[in-house]
Amino acid sequence: MPWLDWLSLFVRWFHVVAGVAWIGASFYFIWLDNNLRTPPKWKQDKGIKGDLWAIHGGGFYEVAKYAYGPEQMPQTLHWFKWEAYTTWLSGFALLIIVYYFGASAYLIDPSVNPISPSMAISLGLGVIFGGLTLYEIACRSKLANYPIAFGVCLIALVCIASYLSTQWFSGRGAYIHVGALIGTIMAGNVFFNIMPNQRKMVAAVANKQDIDPKWGASAKLRSVHNNYFTLPLLFIMISNHYPMTYQHPHSWLVLIAIMAAAAWIRHFFNLKHVGKTKPSILVTGAIAMLAITFWVSMPQNTVNDIQPNEETAGVSVKDSHSVGSKESMPITDAQVANVIETHCVSCHSRTPTDDIFSVAPVGVVLDSWEDIERFAPQIVRRASVTKDMPFLNKTGMTEDERQLLADWFAARQN
Repeated sequence: MPWLDWLSLFVRWFHVVAGVAWIGASFYFIWLDNNLRTPPKWKQDKGIKGDLWAIHGGGFYEVAKYAYGPEQMPQTLHWFKWEAYTTWLSGFALLIIVYYFGASAYLIDPSVNPISPSMAISLGLGVIFGGLTLYEIACRSKLANYPIAFGVCLIALVCIASYLSTQWFSGRGAYIHVGALIGTIMAGNVFFNIMPNQRKMVAAVANKQDIDPKWGASAKLRSVHNNYFTLPLLFIMISNHYPMTYQHPHSWLVLIAIMAAAAWIRHFFNLKHVGKTKPSILVTGAIAMLAITFWVSMPQNTVNDIQPNEETAGVSVKDSHSVGSKESMPITDAQVANVIETHCVSCHSRTPTDDIFSVAPVGVVLDSWEDIERFAPQIVRRASVTKDMPFLNKTGMTEDERQLLADWFAARQN
């Protein structure tokens, strides 16, 4: 359905733009709040708690933060909410377009959990809104008064959601639903807490009433959560391009490890904004990412490490002998072409016949032998190393066929 592809393109584009606006505003205000300094006395007498000066775009800017509020509410007061709302709305629309309309292709992996599309969608919505409900209950309970205990419970919630998602959905579907849960919590923080408390503060200032300290403390807690969620969420948004993460046998642990390292690295910048520079955080974060890389990569071969079977070692792929027995098992061009034709060309063609893909994914076309040779490294990496192709193995490529491609490519390197 080409129209669905175009709809996906425009919604994805809008989602990225909205996300940039939301995260940019979030990062800016965190930086702003952490860089405010004690103002001169004449400003303090006017109720200003902190101020800063900045230069950008050829002009000077003076920013002030009031301890209570201005003496008179300004005619125009800028609110920052639609960046969050439009990011979530476009993201949820994209989830429906890609993963729910295309559940059989993107969300369900029969080798993981052979369920119906309706069941998969129900489970997906359960992960997102069930997780949000548990989070909201925790935030409104006494647990919110104990930040460390709350943090442990929040990490446990994300871990459980990650594990269950990888048991129910395809690798890509699992990661994107964890990301949808985090994004929903972040937008929910704005909608359910930050904005209502800000409205209360504005009303109190306008009516010359006292501001309840709980409003600010509660909103601050939610903002901190959103701050540490940002980098993990950005990783999930790009993870579908890197199958070595979501195709790993312990993909949920890979996801948790990367998100933890990302949040730890974010902690460095949060401290730096308040004048505390701890390079050890960046160093340990980099070491953690390197350790994850080795852990994920070590159990799997790289393309250059693929070795042919003893039966095919040293056999030229140009050898035209037929495969008749174990004593003589040369790999012919015809064998490789037959595997590609059977399992790949329905999608990777200039004129795809697949029921989902009307255009060759990422522009890889395998209609001719020249195409196959040109894309040989990618073919073997995706079919024999990460094994995420054919997509969800919808054409039923066997392990023997994957090994045949690996042997063929290894022989080419000799």
